[in-house]
Amino acid sequence: EALNLIHTLGSKLPVTEETCRKLHLLTRGEIWDAGKYKEKDSDIIEKRANGSSSIRFRTVSAKQTPKAMRQLHTAWEDAVKETEMHRVITLAAYNLDFLCIHPFRDGNGRVSRLLVLLQCYHAGIEVGRYISMERLIEQNKERYYETLKLSSEGWHEGKHNPWHYINFLCFIIKSAYKEFEERLGQMPQPRGEKTEIVKKAVAGFSGDFSVADLQKKLPGVSVDMIRRILKDMQAERVVECLSRGRSAKWRKTLN
Repeated sequence: EALNLIHTLGSKLPVTEETCRKLHLLTRGEIWDAGKYKEKDSDIIEKRANGSSSIRFRTVSAKQTPKAMRQLHTAWEDAVKETEMHRVITLAAYNLDFLCIHPFRDGNGRVSRLLVLLQCYHAGIEVGRYISMERLIEQNKERYYETLKLSSEGWHEGKHNPWHYINFLCFIIKSAYKEFEERLGQMPQPRGEKTEIVKKAVAGFSGDFSVADLQKKLPGVSVDMIRRILKDMQAERVVECLSRGRSAKWRKTLN
């Protein structure tokens, strides 16, 4: 339901405290504190393979959480108005602060990833509609936790370095676009479209050209397809073949 809400409303859904609580409510279902800030302090615990554990990060106290969340969203609104800062940097910095505040007893990670998706819509980045960035983060969770750990050090004192985490989210968004492009490349093209693509490429040559020259321009069209289309164009007297063999040269006719 939370994903449907974001995909349906997109940038019309504001990034506010109310939205944060709404997303938490939708993801936590019937849990007693769904949609409510934590009532007790809850630190992030690191569990080791030998069974021991330690506090990895002390989050904002339950008492200070409402104030911290108000300040976070005031800072977000101010940052959105700042035209010189790229919106991806802004959303990544917001996300880091959200995770350090850790406003809910449980489910903070899921809400933070939903907020990344929502804020991408606000930034005009809609690749999340087609590629799950939450899945990409899960597939790179070791790097996710490592960059989060590095960027949260010194956060309470304002001496942290957010760029580890910012760069990680930039990597996730870039990976989403790369996967989207790969999926598009695997889609079958409509009949006749490749013929038009080859004809346009031929029209772009001012002198002699070869099949290899066309291949460089059209990596998505097979050699056999290029040769067949050239023969058809030759029959139509649009092009002429100047020599034979694999490196044969072709030229547009003067018709």
